[in-house]
Order: sequence, then C-alpha cells, then structure tokens
Amino acid sequence: MKFAAALAAAGLALAALAPSHAQTAAWPSKPVRIVVGFAAGTPPDVFARMYGEYASRKLNTPFVIDNKPGSAGNLATDAVAKAPADGYTVLYNVSTAFTINPSIYGKLPFDAEKDLVPLATTMRQGLVLIAGPTFKADSLQALLEQARARPGTITHASYGAGSPSHLIMEWFKDETKTNMIHVPYRTTPVPELIGGQVDLVLEPMASAYPLIASGKVKALAYSGPARHPAMPNVATFGEQVPQLSMMSWHGLWAPAATPPAVVERLHATFLAASQDPEMRKRITDLNSEPLGASREEMAAMVRRDSDIYGRIVKARNIRLD
Repeated sequence: MKFAAALAAAGLALAALAPSHAQTAAWPSKPVRIVVGFAAGTPPDVFARMYGEYASRKLNTPFVIDNKPGSAGNLATDAVAKAPADGYTVLYNVSTAFTINPSIYGKLPFDAEKDLVPLATTMRQGLVLIAGPTFKADSLQALLEQARARPGTITHASYGAGSPSHLIMEWFKDETKTNMIHVPYRTTPVPELIGGQVDLVLEPMASAYPLIASGKVKALAYSGPARHPAMPNVATFGEQVPQLSMMSWHGLWAPAATPPAVVERLHATFLAASQDPEMRKRITDLNSEPLGASREEMAAMVRRDSDIYGRIVKARNIRLD
C-alpha cells in the first residue's frame, strides 16, 4: 500500500509539472516581441531587426520589433523587466543600460541585474575621438600637449551627460590630469564639430569612419584595445593611458524567470546569427564587429564595464537626478 501511494503521489507531481514542460517544449507558438530601447532607424533598431529577421527564419515564428525609446534605454528595460517571463518578450538594448544607467540614475524602477538575464551579445564597436578639419592637433599626443598648455579652452562635445562619449572622455581627463570643457548635446554634435563650434567629439566607429574617410573630420584616438585595421595610423587611448579601453556593444536580455530551456534556445539562435557568414558581412559593412559571447561571458562584460563606469561617475561626481 505504501508503494502504491508513493507511485500515486509521484504521478500527481509529474502531472502538475506537465503543463510547464509542455509549454516550454511548444515554444515558440506565437510571435516574440523584441523591445528596443531606441527609436526606429537608430543603430540599435537596425541591428535588432537584423537579429529578429534571422530568428524568425530559424524558429519559424515572427519576431516583432517594439520601439520604446526614452531615458537612455531605461523605458524599454523596465518594460521587459515587468513583462511575463514566458519567452515571448525580450529586450534589445545597448550595454550602457546595464553598465552606466544604474550609476548615474539615483533610483530606477527595476534592478537590471536581478530582473533580467543575458541572452546574447550581437555586435561591438569602438569610439573614435574626432576633431574638425581646422583643429590644430593631429594626434592624441598633440592634443595632450595643447590641453596642458591651454587648460580649460578645448571643448569636447557628447551625446549627453552620462553617455559613453562623455564618460570615456572624463576617464581620459582624470587619468591625464587635463582640463577640457564638456558640452552635452541632445542630438548629434557632429555638424557643430565640422563648423568649428566645438573642438572634439568621441563618435562611434560606425558613424565616424565615413566622416574620416571623406576628410570632413580627422581621427585622433580610438577607444578599442588595439588600433583599428581601417585606421592603423590612429593611436589608441591606451597608448597614452594604460588600461584605458572601452567598446560599445549591444545585446539581448529576457525577464529573469524565463524558463531555462527557452533562454538556452534563444541564446543558441542569436549566437548562431553572430556566427552566420551573411550576418557577419552585414555587421562588418556597418563598420561594426560581430560579437558572439557565451551568457557567462556576457555577464562578465557587464560587470567589467559597470566597475569602470561606476568608478568614473564617482570620481567625477556625475548624476542625472
């Protein structure tokens, strides 16, 4: 009798688990929504659509883009953090939503580390310090010499306080003990750079390189760990300040309670996209680098960048609230 009762109890337990397993096995059975933290036509949107199209083909279900721009990606992150954890809502965002925003915003309505789990990285690119054609310095060393000779006179524009284009320059100034004036913009400062209203801009490689190639601006430094193959004569920041290296990257996340089997399937699909020759060519053609990392490596990247940016924010006392 005891044995029969145990069998019955086991059967009930399995029956209770069956719907959950069946639901996971049946995934995906309806469209998957990719919430993007930036507007249509921006680089994150472009890459999200590329990865969504690939996943749609491989998983035979639509991946639908839902743009939720605002608050440096926080609105989209919050929406996904609070979404049902069923595998049908994922986040496409720039890494800074996880590596910068928790430091510069005093209070967020979500905990990015606890409420979301990494799915996949997609691409990365360095940033290029560019100057207008009439700016006197032609190299990073020459810039440092001018900044030390004329403290407080050179201006560097950014895409807003707390953006990578701002914080990396603050890191550089802090390490080199130089005084340059930060000028934040809500939109691109490149026209003002070309026109001579500002001296410097730290611009993503994808948008900087066409300007450099056309001669509209000149490149002074690159933020990656090594010189960029397309600009072998342009020094890295690390050549002047050891360890000063930072790449901008994109990734996908899911609500934390998403079933592990679904998380792994999404990861495998998006990782395959980064390794696909056609996708790699499309990403490279956009002056970016395909980035396929494991979920553990992605989490480590977030921790590394968060530590660096958090230190900069604290050292330079930068807050947005």
